[in-house]
Amino acid sequence: MSIMPERGQTQTRIADRMRMILSFAALFLSVGLLQLSSGGVGPLDALTGLQSGFSQSQVGFLGSAHFLGFFIGCWWAPRLMGSVGHSRAFATFTAMGAIGLAAHVIVVDPWFWAFCRIGSGICVAGCYTVIEAWLQAKVTNETRGRAIASYRIADTSASFVAQFMIGALANLETYIAYNILTIFCCASLLPLALTRVPQPETPAATRLRPKLAWICSPLGVAAVIVAALSSASFRMVGPIYGQEVGLTAAQIGTFLAAFVAGGALAQYPVGWLADKYDRRWVLIWLSVAAVLSCAVTVGTAGNGTTSIMLAAAFFGLTTFPIYSVATAHAHDFATSDQRVELSAALMFFYAIGAIAAPYTTSALITLYGPAALFYFISAGHIVLVIFGLVRMRKRQTPEDRTRYVYAPRTSFGIGRLLGRSRER
Repeated sequence: MSIMPERGQTQTRIADRMRMILSFAALFLSVGLLQLSSGGVGPLDALTGLQSGFSQSQVGFLGSAHFLGFFIGCWWAPRLMGSVGHSRAFATFTAMGAIGLAAHVIVVDPWFWAFCRIGSGICVAGCYTVIEAWLQAKVTNETRGRAIASYRIADTSASFVAQFMIGALANLETYIAYNILTIFCCASLLPLALTRVPQPETPAATRLRPKLAWICSPLGVAAVIVAALSSASFRMVGPIYGQEVGLTAAQIGTFLAAFVAGGALAQYPVGWLADKYDRRWVLIWLSVAAVLSCAVTVGTAGNGTTSIMLAAAFFGLTTFPIYSVATAHAHDFATSDQRVELSAALMFFYAIGAIAAPYTTSALITLYGPAALFYFISAGHIVLVIFGLVRMRKRQTPEDRTRYVYAPRTSFGIGRLLGRSRER
């Protein structure tokens, strides 16, 4: 007599799981489309701006404006979600991004474009905040690992593809190139707008307490700032460097994609090292390797395209994982109740470094040539090595450590999604 109810319960569980898979598919498709749009605008701005007579410092300022918008979006998004809900907040941020992209063709002026890039930065941070909040509400302990892994794959793969689009976009008329990116941005709205899965309850906005990160781990704070200097400088100012060393638009896209590929390949071996050995030593040796990769990149600039691409992959391999190792180290000193706020605090320091880096490095290139980009990044890593050695004399690393987790630099709320993944 109990067979029919059990069969009905099984069918209900299968239906619920299928709805969850479809919900995740909509989220990941939105992530991919958003990344195709946002991942292409920075390099396209750099190449188009230089062709239009922008100075190198002005091009760097566009990158800094993007991260200023990113910081604003990270802070504003949870509050807007609380007021209008997930779907309307996502639509609002998508509209801001689309307007910012389409407006590029109205006036070709660095200050106007910087204003547009603030809008695109707000869009990226806001949309990722909504997606991660939605994903957090839908995952369970059984599906969390697969969901986060799929999320990382969707985001990284789309970022990789976006870099290869640069060559094709740069050869098109300006208004066509920016219209294509605008179409991708608008298309990212469709999967979430059309899904029939009810939107989740809005989580409380994460409190921003930068001091918490410094209390838990001064080395973690220093490392995320250096990670920002490396990543933001390379991704936003890398096209200037590529043009200076003789790369074509298509080759610059490959150059940036090599950086992304190197960073993706590094995650698993570096994660294994960070779980097996003292994470401070892992950070220190990554920075030593980063200085070496900077020297290799500068030294191979005149040795042909293949050498430049391999150097970019080596640079990504050594610098990209530093943020995740730094956050893992900082979480070793935090309680479970502090994890969400600590993740937001670390993202705050990353955003500060990312705002300052593109303009600074572009100005240095103007003064001292393209190699100045990597001299500046090397200086940051040398300081991190020294600071890491000093911190190792201050206290011991805890014996009971958190699990290493690849930490995307997407929103202040990412800690809520990754929190339980850190527990042993």
